[in-house]
Amino acid sequence: MGDLLHLGTTLLAEGGAEHGAAHHGANFVGLMVYLVAIIGVVVYLLADAKKGLNNRYFTRWTTQRLEQLYLFVENMAVGIIGAHGRKYIPMVMTLWLLIFFGNLTALFFATSPTADLSFNLGLALIAVFYVQWEGMRANGVGGHFKHFAGPKLSGALMILTPMIFIIELVSEMMKNLSLSLRLYGNIDGGHKAAEAMNELGKSAYVPFGAFLMPLKLMTCVVQALIFTLLFCVYLSLVTHADHGDAHGEAHAH
Repeated sequence: MGDLLHLGTTLLAEGGAEHGAAHHGANFVGLMVYLVAIIGVVVYLLADAKKGLNNRYFTRWTTQRLEQLYLFVENMAVGIIGAHGRKYIPMVMTLWLLIFFGNLTALFFATSPTADLSFNLGLALIAVFYVQWEGMRANGVGGHFKHFAGPKLSGALMILTPMIFIIELVSEMMKNLSLSLRLYGNIDGGHKAAEAMNELGKSAYVPFGAFLMPLKLMTCVVQALIFTLLFCVYLSLVTHADHGDAHGEAHAH
């Protein structure tokens, strides 16, 4: 795994040299190397955690930690989406693990997938498209797009309906930018801040950027949380009507 990340770093450096300047961010091949390495780590941890599920008490370190993560994701999904939110746990867990380990990679290497805007935009497009798909499954195609038109108006106010529809549609599309830019800005910004502080301490041979490590580690967790939390909020907005009773029962419980 370390060899893969080293290869990604090498490709990153070569990409920067080709452009004749320091290039902050990997080229496509380098990005894929980082991504494959991250997915490999996640799959390994999940496989290792699965080995401890046969015991009555979880004794494996990975099983214990991933159990806590599962309970956290379950509480978030059910608390925000409703009782039917449990069926979205695999998707939420996948996004959380991918984003968290992508962010974690940025702490120790020159770049990471989540420090690349194109990757974050692709991830946001998948999340938003999935939300639209679930909205159409829950309410039908017509019912899903009907809610973009806002409340039912009558008389002269009906002229506002097309305007509301366009505004809501643009707002829905802007979710892609909101999710991707927030993640990219925090992870890439942390890199640049650490590099700037290292430059300040270069003459004194003091890596001041290392002092940002606790803050950057907290950012890794917070940004994974914000992305998945917003994903759950978007799902709750498009699926709550079809599961209103179940959500009410779970809330009362």
